[in-house]
Amino acid sequence: MAIFSSKTREPQVDFSHLPRHVAIIMDGNGRWARKRGLPRTAGHAVGAETFRTIATYAKEIGLEYLTVYAFSTENWKRSQEEVQSIMGLLKKYLLEAIGQMERDKVKMEFFGDLSRLSPELQELCQHAREISSRYDGCQVNICLNYGGRDEIIRGIKAWQADCAAGKANPEALTEAGFSDYLFSKGVPDPDLIIRPSGEVRTSNFLLWQSAYSEYYFTDVLWPDFSKTNLLEAIEAFQKRSRRYGGV
Repeated sequence: MAIFSSKTREPQVDFSHLPRHVAIIMDGNGRWARKRGLPRTAGHAVGAETFRTIATYAKEIGLEYLTVYAFSTENWKRSQEEVQSIMGLLKKYLLEAIGQMERDKVKMEFFGDLSRLSPELQELCQHAREISSRYDGCQVNICLNYGGRDEIIRGIKAWQADCAAGKANPEALTEAGFSDYLFSKGVPDPDLIIRPSGEVRTSNFLLWQSAYSEYYFTDVLWPDFSKTNLLEAIEAFQKRSRRYGGV
């Protein structure tokens, strides 16, 4: 897998043929802060603002879906201070987003096991979902306490429970049918997955959904990720031939 660095020229993007669904692994906040002699929490604060900018721009250019990896099932292993900082930023963002959702018409959904979040954060997530149900528009999916393997296991257990209850036929399971047991039910698989920060791995992100996604890796750290970087990724995507195993 190649790593693509930021270019100096203006990206050439065909806005009439954008990927329908773009997903981003928001990585590099800690390294961004360390390079500046700042605490990791400072990197997360700037990264949260970057997310706000990119989410708004995704709506402006006409993306249908944007999915971001905000907090993984493994991130609980980080220091209590860092986890609390991330949760505090999440609360701040949700409060501001809920106040602007009616104006901006950006839908919001959450992938992951929210039960481990504080009751206040769970309530804010549910409130955002309720507001989102009132209109159509760009949908931002925020992955919280999310892991691809965990999602698949949960889906298997839910399918098994339906089979035991006579609601599902174990002999009739299809890929499309199993997708309905995932957090991403009803959302098309990502066409393009972007990983900033120079790391070249998937990190347990959308394992089922990314079977035929195009990956784009860049050495830009997430807090420095810009609208231009997003367009560079889309430009690279538009130059690729997607054959889905065919010729």
